[in-house]
Amino acid sequence: MKIGNIEFGDKPLFLAPMEDVTDIGFRMLCKRFGAAMVYTEFVSAEALVRSVKATVNKLTICDEERPVGIQIYGRDVPAMVEAAKIVEQVHPDVIDLNFGCPVKKVAGKGAGAGMLQNIPLMLDITREVVKAVKTPVTVKTRLGWNSEQLVITDLAEQLQDCGIAALTIHGRTRAQMYTGEADWTLIGEVKRNPRIHIPIIGNGDITTPEQARLAFERYGVDAVMIGRATFGRPWIFKEIKDAEPPLSLDAKLDILEEQLRINIARIDEYRGILHTRRHLAASPIFKGIPDFRQTRIAMLRANTADELLSILEHVRQQYFHKTTE
Repeated sequence: MKIGNIEFGDKPLFLAPMEDVTDIGFRMLCKRFGAAMVYTEFVSAEALVRSVKATVNKLTICDEERPVGIQIYGRDVPAMVEAAKIVEQVHPDVIDLNFGCPVKKVAGKGAGAGMLQNIPLMLDITREVVKAVKTPVTVKTRLGWNSEQLVITDLAEQLQDCGIAALTIHGRTRAQMYTGEADWTLIGEVKRNPRIHIPIIGNGDITTPEQARLAFERYGVDAVMIGRATFGRPWIFKEIKDAEPPLSLDAKLDILEEQLRINIARIDEYRGILHTRRHLAASPIFKGIPDFRQTRIAMLRANTADELLSILEHVRQQYFHKTTE
């Protein structure tokens, strides 16, 4: 499977772009454990054009995480074109257009999945961004605005005609947000369309090797993108790809501690902790531990690296060593 000149091999797994989740430390760990492509947090085109510092900081990428994509969102053609040109200056491997984010502060303003209510504007943005940059441009979107407006089969052809290099489809409508089950049938229909020649990447509810295998075999997608299932679990790519024994709980805790250290070194202590706490709160390695609520609260309130590492070491000694002995 290829996007532009990038060769990904057979049945690659991608890390989805997610706000407050796919920071550089997390991306580097996901890459280490087998993610074939990683993406930055999504970037507001308007904020980027205005040189908002927090937004510009999201463009920081490094060679160790390549291939890496930077995703932008917006509802204005000139702003999206200008943002794409700015993004190109940091040399990502792809520039991805976010037409799928369902949250109110994005979609409610007409950007992200809000574009599914204005297909002509979506196509104008895509066409003009493709013309403005030399970097491969890809798109991520959903099945449609709601169950009465399932537009993806026609939309995929229209986006392909705009010149995109690949299309990622999340198997839900905007109305569903993240509820219910992802419907992969329309993703498979897009992939089977003989007029579609660009790679189709499927996204939605992939958490196990069996689900990933089904996505490739039944629906024929070229790649699978994994989103929420990666929270606090960068090793999920290894678990899905490999038949090897799973990592021990001790080893997984080591990885989360390393993520904290990477984020602090790459960002700063305060924001590095904020980024990592979200993963700690969601990590499946703490599920099932009895009376863990107060410890979880303490992790989420920790303000220094020493404090947070001390809590994690307590967890290791009290629970994980007993489990693995």
